Amino acid sequence: MELRRRLTLLAVGIAATPLVLGGCTADRKGAESAKGRSAPPEVSLTPADRARDIPISAEVGTTVKGGRVTAVRITDDKGREVKAEPREDGSGWVPSAPLEPKRTYTAEVTATGDSGATTIRKTTFTTMPKSSKPAITSTLYFAGNRTYGTAMPVTVAFDPPIPKEARADVQRRLFVKTNPPQPGTWSWVSDGSQVYYRAPDFWRPGTTISVRSGLEGLPIGKEYVGDEDRRATSKIGRQVSLEIDNATKQMSVHRDGKLVRKIPVSMGKPSTPTSSGKMVIMEKHEFTTFDTRGSADPYVVDVEDAQRLTWGGEFIHAAPWSVGDQGNTNVSHGCTNVSNEAADWLMGVTQVGDLVTIKGTEVTLTEGNGWTAWNVGWDEFVKGSALPVPAGLGPAPSHLPHPGAVAGGSPAPVPSVTGG
Repeated sequence: MELRRRLTLLAVGIAATPLVLGGCTADRKGAESAKGRSAPPEVSLTPADRARDIPISAEVGTTVKGGRVTAVRITDDKGREVKAEPREDGSGWVPSAPLEPKRTYTAEVTATGDSGATTIRKTTFTTMPKSSKPAITSTLYFAGNRTYGTAMPVTVAFDPPIPKEARADVQRRLFVKTNPPQPGTWSWVSDGSQVYYRAPDFWRPGTTISVRSGLEGLPIGKEYVGDEDRRATSKIGRQVSLEIDNATKQMSVHRDGKLVRKIPVSMGKPSTPTSSGKMVIMEKHEFTTFDTRGSADPYVVDVEDAQRLTWGGEFIHAAPWSVGDQGNTNVSHGCTNVSNEAADWLMGVTQVGDLVTIKGTEVTLTEGNGWTAWNVGWDEFVKGSALPVPAGLGPAPSHLPHPGAVAGGSPAPVPSVTGG
């Protein structure tokens, strides 16, 4: 009887053992399987699903946790695909052209996690009717298919100026791509009338710059919208720069970092002095007329080979009437006078976007009087950005000293010509 009881207990023990082992095996496999899996990424989109009255400047904002966006497809209410480009920071996809008013669009976004798990989210939204608000006039001073100097800032001007509270929204719709890459940032003139884009150092010769000012339909403050969507792609030429010293009344012309010529000059007389500072050649005219009627010192004069430096009417130009003063006496109304031969030679050497440095005169260059992006150092320049500037973006330890470019060319038209 005792033997039978012991055999029965042994059989129970043997039968129970595989159940215990099986339970431990199942728990370990489950833990390993759970460890190998990760939750699919979380995705949120803007505009919100079923949103209405969305501006035609809208883009698809994407926020992803636990993964990254791997596909975006935007279609209109007729099923046609809308081309879009991703923002560099991955925060959204920007349609390549403004959306159409009173249309419905659907965005389908796919995000993929590190383990390969995917999440697909959709949002459908409807754009607002064409805005009845007045449009702010914007001017992109960067034309396509040109060769610019290495100091050429991308400049957008606004009328009326952009108020401080709206500058970040406007700046987010201004895009610059460079090839090879040479990142920079935007900086606003204090009154909001202009915004400049440049890199910490002068553009490298041969760089291709593509610009988009995607402002059409963008709400700007409470009263205005943006006017147009503009694009332009151009290249940077070789290095040319001019230095003009009032102490010596001489212009030094540098090309590829080397001094190639010195030219005698006559600058602004004490009552109408030339500005000192770092400026950029803005436009070039083989022939133009300076008309200052209505000013305190009215005159009308035809000039040849004129190169604009400021909005206020300071030019480098041929002045045969002051050849006897060039190199020793300032007699102009603020312009830099050179001989006919020198002015003609300069027109064949300089390029819109070349740096011109003037020093030693009675007054300094005013912010925004021309394209004054280089008239301040980088640390001061970045303070004018309405958005955070990428960490670590700054001048290289060394760079070529006097950048510029060659050949002719001119950006979009500028205000009426004055000079002296």
